[in-house]
Amino acid sequence: MSQQTLDRAPAPAARKRSGLVLAIILTCQLMLILDATVVNVALPRIQADLGFTPTGLSWVMTAYSLVFGGLLLLGGRAGDLFGRRRMFVVGTAVFTLASLAGGLADSAALLIAARALQGVGAAMAGPSTLALITTTFTETKSRVRALALFSAMSSGGFAIGLIVGGLLTEWISWRAGLFINVPFGLAIVLLAPRFVPDPERRRAHLDLPGAVTGTLGVGALVFAFTHAASDGWGNPVTLGSLGAGLAVLAGFVAIEARTEMPLVPLRLFADRNRSAAYVNFFLGPMAMMSMFFFLTQFMQDIRHYAALATGFAFLPMAVLIFTMSRLVPRLLPRYGPKTLAVTGSLVMVAGLTWLALLTTDSEYFPALFGPLLLMGLGVGLAFAPLNVIVMATVPTEDAGAAGGVLQTMQQVGSTLGLGVLITVFGSVTRSSAATGAQLTVDGMTAAFATSAAFAVCTVLVALTFRRVTASARP
Repeated sequence: MSQQTLDRAPAPAARKRSGLVLAIILTCQLMLILDATVVNVALPRIQADLGFTPTGLSWVMTAYSLVFGGLLLLGGRAGDLFGRRRMFVVGTAVFTLASLAGGLADSAALLIAARALQGVGAAMAGPSTLALITTTFTETKSRVRALALFSAMSSGGFAIGLIVGGLLTEWISWRAGLFINVPFGLAIVLLAPRFVPDPERRRAHLDLPGAVTGTLGVGALVFAFTHAASDGWGNPVTLGSLGAGLAVLAGFVAIEARTEMPLVPLRLFADRNRSAAYVNFFLGPMAMMSMFFFLTQFMQDIRHYAALATGFAFLPMAVLIFTMSRLVPRLLPRYGPKTLAVTGSLVMVAGLTWLALLTTDSEYFPALFGPLLLMGLGVGLAFAPLNVIVMATVPTEDAGAAGGVLQTMQQVGSTLGLGVLITVFGSVTRSSAATGAQLTVDGMTAAFATSAAFAVCTVLVALTFRRVTASARP
């Protein structure tokens, strides 16, 4: 065998290994995002089985998002300091055990506790998924491709959760939506230490004042948004949590500006494109949450779809998101992030505006199918470039923090959006003269119109992206 042959031999193995590494990381990310919606279509059965009150039922969803969103910043920086692979594996293990406990829960309190523990595990593992992609895939094309797939998992995971939740609820039980995490989680815990490279970590201290204020501040805001969804924005607890959260976060920013090794390096926001990408990762989920939350209810409560049919109704959107994730790595070098983000955001506006025209008699074709296609296309185009903008040029030592901020923006944006939209829904249904199903649809269409306004904001932010020269593009 020639020396030339020997030199070439490792390449296929390296490619196969990188593919396995990406599969491990993306499976974890999909699992974490999927759990935000997988129980959504099963909520009526969970309520009947465990005796939840109507107001208490919302905590099945919010216990996860509250803890996940509150701890993400801490999880991101902890990965930078203590080892990203270690945090990735430990977080996945905690998430997997919590999923098992949730599936076995025989009371409302135990299920909520298990969902909160899932949030802890997700906050530990989540930021490291993005950081591990950034440090593992160093070649430009492979990194852009990996980040585009990551974006597809992050955006499409919500829709996939509804599909998987509908399938498992209809065919097996709502508990299967939690049990399904166990085999995948175990596989990740076993395979990651063997195949996922462990980036070199630096010796440093954890910014404890920043960790405490950042976690409490974000947690208070997420709680305020969640509480507003059930009790309104004028409620004293809502206003107190909102004020406390903003005050604590102001202190957090002051601490970070003076700390030598901050939890969130403020230099992450020095780049205009990266800052704008963060803002759109906040606004985009605000717009999307109405579609998942209210459209699911429209299908089940107004059109009387079964859980299985409701889940599969979102399939066109999920397919388009993943299709676009394959195309974006080719489109991004040619057109740049600004063109893709603006185009995708405009398509999202069109889809949400179409949903605002729904009536009690709207059929799936075209009144639901059309907007779902537009949302799949729009989300796929608008969000994949944002991951690249945020992560492609971030310093290696800040990759975990950058990923934590990105996912915090997504999580807090989702929760805030839902709180605002439920408030809009409640205001319209209280003041409308309509009755029955028409009253509900009036509230839903008002929420869709508000979401379209959020999507318009993403267009305006995307217009601020600096144009990237051909030589500087990925």
